[in-house]
Amino acid sequence: MNKEFQTELTKRMEAAKHMKEEDKLYRYNGLLYPTIMCSPENLKALETFEAREDDVMLAAYPKCGFNWMIRVLHKIVAAATGRTDENPNDHPKFPPMLEFLDPAKQKTLAVAPSPRVVGTHMPPQNFPKSFFEKKTKVELNSTCHMTLPVNEQIQFSIVTERCVTICLCLQFPWGSYFDHALAWEEHMDNPNVMVVTYEYLKENLSEAVQQIASFFNCSLSEEQIQTITQESTFKAMRENSKNSHGPMNNVFFRKGEVGDWKNHFSEAQSQEMDAKFEQFLAGTKLGAQLQYDVYCK
Repeated sequence: MNKEFQTELTKRMEAAKHMKEEDKLYRYNGLLYPTIMCSPENLKALETFEAREDDVMLAAYPKCGFNWMIRVLHKIVAAATGRTDENPNDHPKFPPMLEFLDPAKQKTLAVAPSPRVVGTHMPPQNFPKSFFEKKTKVELNSTCHMTLPVNEQIQFSIVTERCVTICLCLQFPWGSYFDHALAWEEHMDNPNVMVVTYEYLKENLSEAVQQIASFFNCSLSEEQIQTITQESTFKAMRENSKNSHGPMNNVFFRKGEVGDWKNHFSEAQSQEMDAKFEQFLAGTKLGAQLQYDVYCK
């Protein structure tokens, strides 16, 4: 995250404190977005955004490891292309997600050199159509611990007890986790979609880096893979987060522990999540890959 975006994000968070609750979210094409980050003008302009076949695209529901993985992707692309990790697209002013880009920044991204590293919290049906028309490869980051409470500045003062319920319903930025997951279930057989779980990254980071690089046609030496792995452990990322994310570092990089949800869920909330997982994802390919019974019970 570049310093300009850090400053802008801090300013917007401060402005959000003075907004009415009903003004903090709005709906666009059936999906809720946070007003302070994603203006309607941004989303309207994205409808005609031109994807490229060699774009490196990351999709993840909020708090499913996006900020960790986008840094890993930047490092992979930097190593494969010889660019600097700090400025992988040669345009340091880009926010991390497409929906955060205003129309002017979208035009700048349109002429950025390939491969471009881009990300989004949007489900596939809300993507710019060109990403599927150009058969752009997409990495989907998913996890079992998707409903952990987040810094209240970002989640609009949602308290822990309400976090689970809101994540399960539609009245939440970018919709419910389960709707997001089911939308991607339809793409599980798409060869241009790669699913990587947070839990797999934690346990097999070196192997994951190699697989992700291969998926995006980024040729890396064994030495490069090991260097990226060492620099991309959650511990290393978090220790560097003051430089990469400034005063927002504790918002984006929490504990990074598999199973940390147990410290926040009540027994009733855990049972509610089990029931919803059974209702929506039991028997699905994505559900099997998440290994819910292993990591989330």
